Amino acid sequence: MSKKVKEIIATARKENRTFLLEPESKQLMKEIGIITTDFQVAKNSKEAIKVANEIGFPIVMKILSPQIIHKTDAGGVKLNINSEKDTEKAFKEILASAKKYDSKAEIRGVLIEKMVKPSTEIIIGVTRDPTFGPAIMFGLGGIFVELLKDVSFRIAPIKAEDAREMIHEIKALPMLQGFRGGPNVKLELIVDVLMKISQLTIDYIDDILEIDLNPIFAYEDKILTVDARIILTK
Repeated sequence: MSKKVKEIIATARKENRTFLLEPESKQLMKEIGIITTDFQVAKNSKEAIKVANEIGFPIVMKILSPQIIHKTDAGGVKLNINSEKDTEKAFKEILASAKKYDSKAEIRGVLIEKMVKPSTEIIIGVTRDPTFGPAIMFGLGGIFVELLKDVSFRIAPIKAEDAREMIHEIKALPMLQGFRGGPNVKLELIVDVLMKISQLTIDYIDDILEIDLNPIFAYEDKILTVDARIILTK
């Protein structure tokens, strides 16, 4: 068990939150060895420009507020920002949209992260079954998970062999094996993430209710978690 993970969960508990903020979720992922996009939080537009230059354009900007879970609905997300001028403009627009969406929302800044090259999307998650406990989920992300419900499940904890079976169970597996010029992904990289998520779930079984890593971009030589959402137990 990681001291840092415990601290992240304790901070949310102290604030009576049953979810982690996105930077907390991503920090937690990094703590257990899962690669995420580079990110920092900016409190004002001047800071945003500094951070954008440090991370490198193009960037993504997202509102950071405990009261705003669905950032897109609040107009709190800007993609593909390419210059200092656009960063400043986007910062102001995000804040204005967030205040309009919820005037009482506590704004903690704007999350700035690297806009990465898209690739085949996968989803890895955890849901809690009332009878069997935490279940690990794997599937292709994006429209595949919404439209085709092409996912596989195993009850945690899982072994490497279970993880491999999960990957081979989905119908869309050829999408990860070079189909029509797509990436030929090293499947053991996905096995590694599934195992780490399984272990995290068991280590913090009293605290973690749900995990949603979606999308994860799968490249030939790495897999990169772009978005992470963690729900805590009540």
